[in-house]
Amino acid sequence: MVSTAEESAFTFLAQGAIIQEFKVAGHNIVQGFSDPESYRTHNSPFFGATIGRTTNRIKNGRLDNLNGKSYTLATNNGNHSLHGGAKGWDKQTFTGPKPINRDGKEGVLFTYLSKDGDEGYPGTVEARVWYTAWKEDDAGLSKTILTAEYEIEFVGDECDETVVGITNHSYFNLSGASTIEGMEAQLATSHYLPIDDAGIPHGTIETYTSTDVEKPFVLGAREPDLDDCFVLDTDPSSIPLDTRSRPLKKLATFQHPITGIHLEVHSTEPAFQFYTGRFINVPAVGKDPAREPRSGFCVEPSRYVNAPGVPEWRNMCLLRKGEKFGQKTVYKAWKE
Repeated sequence: MVSTAEESAFTFLAQGAIIQEFKVAGHNIVQGFSDPESYRTHNSPFFGATIGRTTNRIKNGRLDNLNGKSYTLATNNGNHSLHGGAKGWDKQTFTGPKPINRDGKEGVLFTYLSKDGDEGYPGTVEARVWYTAWKEDDAGLSKTILTAEYEIEFVGDECDETVVGITNHSYFNLSGASTIEGMEAQLATSHYLPIDDAGIPHGTIETYTSTDVEKPFVLGAREPDLDDCFVLDTDPSSIPLDTRSRPLKKLATFQHPITGIHLEVHSTEPAFQFYTGRFINVPAVGKDPAREPRSGFCVEPSRYVNAPGVPEWRNMCLLRKGEKFGQKTVYKAWKE
């Protein structure tokens, strides 16, 4: 646990380097389980989990023209591979938490060695996740800050290249109630990747028109229903393998008028999946209530969906020997 004040604290788990608690004014704003074992038995939505070896979907669970050959990945979403496969990093036990001081801030480090052939992916890589937390005073408001920094290094000698991606899959709920109804949201861009019925992008970047997401909009009981990848950097050739040297960009802001809790998500990543939780279906387990559709929302900073499977997009996630993949995401939360 990393505590920044009596009324705000973070709890992390070694399984999946999960964010179990993110407390603001005593209210836990992330969905999860009080018993860590429940993450192994009931976490089909990926509550709080670190996602890897890649994020989101890879079409047909197949990688072509990599190391001069094709690779078949574990499929767990119809014909496609989702969030690294059936036994992705969310289900693995990381080494940690190791207490650290990074950039003058206290935090914890988790590491995981993903071996050659893991869910079909070539090459041995090591993933590192740093969580650092602190308080920040901003115009009289005391904000709770969590930084999640990610690094993946190619450490094996089995091949010359592989593909990677990593993000966090926390579900936020600022309402203090069982659903996100009534929450106000605003996204930083309306550019997105149109998809087919299986969630695979067509390969174009267009303007999202179902809702004016660049202006504040309210989430109702069922609508708007979003599960889309929004794109801040629309030139795929400009996206480096390690984005950490780039300035943080605000991806989205949220607030709930009843609780007065606000959340901002910033990242160095070029895109993010925004999901309003339509398919959440978790039964009551132990001390935890059932979680139903729209009991939380996700903001998942990442590369483009199916980037490993699209030649024009692959360089943003193509990791070679001696290289590192990296990204940084910052969450800022406060109560008015």
